[in-house]
Amino acid sequence: MNVSELLRLLQTEHDESAARAGSLREQIERLTTDLAETEARLAELAATRKVIDGLTPPDQAPAPAETATVYQRIVTTFNEHPGKVFRVRDLHEHLGLPTDEPSINVTRSRLGRLVRQGLLTQPGRGRYQKRT
Repeated sequence: MNVSELLRLLQTEHDESAARAGSLREQIERLTTDLAETEARLAELAATRKVIDGLTPPDQAPAPAETATVYQRIVTTFNEHPGKVFRVRDLHEHLGLPTDEPSINVTRSRLGRLVRQGLLTQPGRGRYQKRT
């Protein structure tokens, strides 16, 4: 191999490396921009949460935990009685929940979500059973 061939190979490798470095710089620039936008959005979301938390009355804070507890109690009841078909009112009585119409409707919505999630089936109108 002569010197001119060696110089040509070195120039080719240099050009390829320079092109790769340029491409990587462009990727870094795009990623840096995306990162800055995402961090700004995270800051906005944190500020929004802080404002909402400040506006929420203290007596409403336990509601999500209470909801989770009711869901857990419902799922536990169906797990303990896998073959039993429950009506909403019977489920309320079993769990010791209020049997007024608004409470029944909330539970009916919860049971509908559990049906859509595949945890329960609805063998008849207003009847719910654990999916087997």
